Amino acid sequence: MMQDSKVLAWISGGVLVLMAGIGLLNYRGVKQSVEAQKKADQLVTELTAAGLRVPATDQIVQVLGDDGGAVCLDPGDALRRGILYGQLTNGAAGPGQRPVIAGENVVQGQLIIMKVYCPDHLEEFQEIVDDLELAEVPT
Repeated sequence: MMQDSKVLAWISGGVLVLMAGIGLLNYRGVKQSVEAQKKADQLVTELTAAGLRVPATDQIVQVLGDDGGAVCLDPGDALRRGILYGQLTNGAAGPGQRPVIAGENVVQGQLIIMKVYCPDHLEEFQEIVDDLELAEVPT
């Protein structure tokens, strides 16, 4: 009988700790979602002012969160630069793939995202963009 009450006490304590942990995570999530919503609204304003296509605000919140997600994850890294350079090609595969002179608006959206979500990386990425040969594209 005494053994049963000890087991019950341990189970009750474990459930209480689990519920407290879930409560803390949810509180943090609410704070993050408010910040993510504010940044998404700011991004919508910036993209609209630049004349770029604007995704739905809830999509921005889901993809970029409150920290910019993958866009702000070390954008000057060699792998990320390689991905950027790989996207500035003629679209062919294999030996037919060639670099192209892309329009300057190709990286404009990423620069705006970085301005809103991770301004500390903006200067470093701007240097990478400045090294690209981009053409002026009429809007």
